[in-house]
Amino acid sequence: MAELVPFAVPIESDKTLLVWELSSGPTAEALHHSLFTAFSQFGLLYSVRVFPNAAVAHPGFYAVIKFYSARAAHRAQKACDRKQLFQKSPVKVCLGTRHKAVQHQALALKSSQCQELANYYFGFNGWSKRIIKLQELSDLEERENEDSMVPLPKQSLKFFCALEVVLPSYDCRSPGIGLVDEPMDKVEEESGKIAVEYRPSEDIVDVRCEELHGLIQVPCSPWKQYGQEEEEYLSDFSLEEEEFGLPELD
Repeated sequence: MAELVPFAVPIESDKTLLVWELSSGPTAEALHHSLFTAFSQFGLLYSVRVFPNAAVAHPGFYAVIKFYSARAAHRAQKACDRKQLFQKSPVKVCLGTRHKAVQHQALALKSSQCQELANYYFGFNGWSKRIIKLQELSDLEERENEDSMVPLPKQSLKFFCALEVVLPSYDCRSPGIGLVDEPMDKVEEESGKIAVEYRPSEDIVDVRCEELHGLIQVPCSPWKQYGQEEEEYLSDFSLEEEEFGLPELD
C-alpha cells in the first residue's frame, strides 16, 4: 500500500524518533552531523535537533529526529536501535509519543522544503511548476476604499498566488491557490523577510475572474508561522522515562 507524504510540517509521532545515550565526547554540532548522516540513509529528514541531557542525568546528549515519511522512521528505528552507529557504545532509538490531548493544525512547508521534498521523490527533472496568477490583494482593498472621505492606511500586505505543479512522467497536473497575509507593522519591523519572485507567463488579471474557480484552495497563512513549528511541537512530545521505558540511570 502506498504511503501519503503531505507537503506539510511532520508533527505525527510515528514520524519522530527519539535518540538517547549519545556520547558526551563529541560536540552537539558533531553529533548533529553524525546523526544526519546515519539516519538520512532511510529517508528524507525534516529536522535533526540535539540537546544536552538534563542535569540530573549522566553527561551526554539526546536527539529528536523528524522524517517526512512514517515508513522511513519505522525502518530507521528498527535498524538503529541498540546499535553503535558512529560511537563505541550503542544508542537507543524509539518512536516519539505525543500527548493525546494535544492537537495542532498542520503547517505548510517553506518553499525550499517543498522543492527538496519534490526532488527527493520525483527527481530533480521529474517535476516543474509555474505561476498562473500572482496579485497583491492589498492594492484591491485600497481601490475599494478610494471613495471614502478619509483614506484608510494600508493595514496589511496580502498576496494571492495560483500555481500549477506538473509531473510529466505521470501526465499529471495539480493546480492550487493560496493567500498570505501579514500586518504592515510586522512587515516594517521585520524588513527583508518578505520577498516575491515572479516570472510572468501572461498578464495579471483580477483574482476574482472565472478562470480560477474550481482550483484547490489552501488557508490563508501568516508569514510569522514559519520557523516556529519546531518550538511549538517539540514540547508536545514526552521525554519521561516511564513513557518510553527508559532504564534507570546508575
